[in-house]
Amino acid sequence: MDILIVEGNGPLSGTVPISGSKNAALPILIASLLMDGSVNYTNVPRLRDIGTTLKLLEVLGCPAEMDDAGNVIANPCEIAYQAPYELVRTMRASALCLGPLLARLGRASVALPGGCAIGARPVDMHLTALEKMGATFNLDAGYIEGVTDGLKGAHIAFPFPTVGGTENLLMAASLAEGTTILENAAREPEVCDLAEFLIQGGAKITGHGTSEITIEGVSELRQPKGASYRIMSDRIEAGTYLAAACITRGEVLIQNCPVDSMEAVLAPFEEMGAKLEEREDGLFVSAADRLKCVDVKTLPYPGFPTDMQAQIMAVMTLAEGSGVIEETIFENRFMHVQELVRMGARIKLSGRTAVVRGVEALTGAPVMASDLRASASLVVAALAAHGVTAIRRIYHLDRGYENIDAKLNALGAKVRREQE
Repeated sequence: MDILIVEGNGPLSGTVPISGSKNAALPILIASLLMDGSVNYTNVPRLRDIGTTLKLLEVLGCPAEMDDAGNVIANPCEIAYQAPYELVRTMRASALCLGPLLARLGRASVALPGGCAIGARPVDMHLTALEKMGATFNLDAGYIEGVTDGLKGAHIAFPFPTVGGTENLLMAASLAEGTTILENAAREPEVCDLAEFLIQGGAKITGHGTSEITIEGVSELRQPKGASYRIMSDRIEAGTYLAAACITRGEVLIQNCPVDSMEAVLAPFEEMGAKLEEREDGLFVSAADRLKCVDVKTLPYPGFPTDMQAQIMAVMTLAEGSGVIEETIFENRFMHVQELVRMGARIKLSGRTAVVRGVEALTGAPVMASDLRASASLVVAALAAHGVTAIRRIYHLDRGYENIDAKLNALGAKVRREQE
């Protein structure tokens, strides 16, 4: 198993390119199951979760090939209905197969998904909504078994703006009979990217980006001949490099930065004292002076994203003063706290609230990643720590960050992988 060795090496400097968004690419690739004919994608990140998704598509009768430039060609042919546990167990996004399979085949068998241990993330809201469209479900030997005589449009009000639930219903409703209205829908940019992909294929969707989305079902979806779909840039990867630049007091140009979708991320960093300048080729970040702690509360989009909570916490460990971080999305997303404390951070937990008091310095230590974004926070902290930090269980990191060690080294960091 790989260990990431990070040696604190002063300010980062240079240019870092941002890859395609993992959280956008996963549902969009799965939406290939809805299409008649081959589908072309560009700007797909080369990540562990993407590789798992491509294997899953092949098992489901939609072989897909990816080249070194991030281009994918998917060829849905004889669609199968069962998503096996061997693939699903590592990735919660695999639950997104339910909607497309029910829409195309009237049947789905999807193993209960796995992924990061950050909270329950139940699929109950997905199932309840799909039941309103005419599906029935039961749980058999760890598999969600769903059948329908044909999905029909429905008026669905989510109790919480669930990203996965909104995406699942967008896909299912695109081929359903009649009109579906989603109330309290997720507004995330990645949801909008999925909607735009479906629209390119002929779906009739309006209201995406707002809390009410309307989908008029169509009889088929097909990507226009000669067309391709470009996956949006990853706003969480961009935010992570923003954090890395700030904690090391560096100067970094973040290329392909999706600034328009990052207002809630950028605002607290500016409040902390970072200087941010939007340029034609990206976002320029400079943080020569010590930053100040701020208060942060995670919320559904357009609020501060839970996927950036761990990274901004790492930055605050070395900032002046104290700040309160409140996590409202996942109940189990402070597992990185004790690892940061091992490096000298002063953080006090109380339920879903963490109080961070900045210290003058962090010290490298052996630490262990518990999930994807926790991994990123440990890397961010290690970049500014005195000495060497050894981060174990970095397979989490490889699920969401393309070539992170190479990208950081290009900015002047000292990062390498070793076998344990």
